[in-house]
Amino acid sequence: MDIISILYKIKSIEELNDIKNETAKLSKRISKLSLKEINYNHNGYKQSISKELLLNELKQIHETKTIERTRYYLKRLIKSLEVQKEGKINDLNLNRWKEYDDILTDSLWLFDKRDTSGAHKADYWGNFIPQIPNQLLRRYTKKGEWVLDPFLGSGTTLIECKRLGRNGVGVDLNKEVSKKTESTLHKEKNPFKVTTKILTGNSSAIDFETEMKKLKVSSFQFIIMHPPYWDIIKFSNKKDDLSNAKSVSEFLNLFGKVAENIYPVLDKGRYCVVIIGDKYSTGEWIPLGFYVMQEMMKKGFRLKSTIVKNFDQTTAKRNQKELWRYRALAGGFYIFKHEYIFLFQKHRK
Repeated sequence: MDIISILYKIKSIEELNDIKNETAKLSKRISKLSLKEINYNHNGYKQSISKELLLNELKQIHETKTIERTRYYLKRLIKSLEVQKEGKINDLNLNRWKEYDDILTDSLWLFDKRDTSGAHKADYWGNFIPQIPNQLLRRYTKKGEWVLDPFLGSGTTLIECKRLGRNGVGVDLNKEVSKKTESTLHKEKNPFKVTTKILTGNSSAIDFETEMKKLKVSSFQFIIMHPPYWDIIKFSNKKDDLSNAKSVSEFLNLFGKVAENIYPVLDKGRYCVVIIGDKYSTGEWIPLGFYVMQEMMKKGFRLKSTIVKNFDQTTAKRNQKELWRYRALAGGFYIFKHEYIFLFQKHRK
């Protein structure tokens, strides 16, 4: 269907009622198609638009009251089909922003369940749900760009990098974890032929510039960090493991060294995200997330957003809801059901 030519013809009609009639005919014709995507050609390239979105746009045109407003909506629709208006830091076509209704823009993220498709598994304690890196990579990176994950774990971020066409480098202290994650990554398809590299070591000490030269890369365009929530889960017996810190101050000191080491390799103006939660210690709520936020700002990162994500179905509490409710009532506290997603921007070299 030559949808663009049809729309231009409708736009050239003089009478409002005639435009409405032709728009209704086009809507009826499109409604009969069984496809979810309407294909069309523009400048020799095959493109597509969501059938639902197209019908909604045509409905809006049909319901206008003036010829000026009708032509404005027609012009806008034609532009969305002809012109790709990409953001500076992502591949989203801002002329078709209504297509991205699955991309979250609010500061409260609620998820019913985790994505367990492909290589994603929930068998590694402390890993985050894949929807988090999926949302962030689509908002803050373009295809072919480079992403760094200094706390690799089970490789959730790198799996999403392969799915979305981003190159990824992940770092983990534990050699066994790195090896297992490498195996997991091989199970995920690589449709965009991107590079995923796993390094074993301490992200506060690794010479990232040297490692990047090996990959013929000068910098990263996005960094996503999901560090241990202090000592809630012990990930290794290594002294430099954040989960083995003896105090909050030691934890923040170790984390700060990581933040300091990654700062130079992130492009100016690009983004870094930290996913972190709070914890209880001897009956006291420790605002670990806010301490980490402050540590990032001390290292030169500028805070852009604070997102709260629902933290309901954790491995530890999944089958103990009633027990935790009793403990909360008896102990005078509230049950953790959230974690923070802090979005930072690098604003200086």
